[in-house]
Amino acid sequence: MIFRQVGNGSTRGKSHGFTLIELMIVVAIVGILAAIALPSYQEYIKRGDRASARAALLEVQQFMERFYAANDAYLTPANALPTVPARLLAVPTDSVRYNLTVTATVNAYTVTATPISTDKCANLTITHTGSRGTTSSLTPQECWK
Repeated sequence: MIFRQVGNGSTRGKSHGFTLIELMIVVAIVGILAAIALPSYQEYIKRGDRASARAALLEVQQFMERFYAANDAYLTPANALPTVPARLLAVPTDSVRYNLTVTATVNAYTVTATPISTDKCANLTITHTGSRGTTSSLTPQECWK
C-alpha cells in the first residue's frame, strides 16, 4: 500500500474548535433566554396550582351542599363542621401548594384556599351563595378564570 500525503502536512492554517469569544457569546445568549423563560415557566406552574385549588374549592362546596341537604344545616347540632376529606384540605396532594379551610355557621359557610408561597391571587374564597372572591388586588374574574 502506498500512502500519499496531501499538501505540505502542516495544519497551521486550519482552526479547530471554538474560540473563547464564541463560547462566551453562546453562554450570554443562553443566559438571556433562561432569564426570559424562567419567570414564564414559574407563572405557568403557579397557574396550574391555582387551577387545582379552584377545583378543590368547588369540590368542598359540593360536599358542604350535600351535607346541608342531609342535615338542613352546615353545622351539626354540636356546632361541629362536617368532616371534609383530608385529600381536599391540602392541594395538590403530592406537593402541597394550597391549604383549604372551612368556616361555617348554621346557614352559611366560606371555603378559603391559602397559598403556601406567594401568589398574585393570594387567597381564593367561595361562599354558600357561590360567590367567588380573592384577597388580592386582582379581580375575582382574573383569578378564577
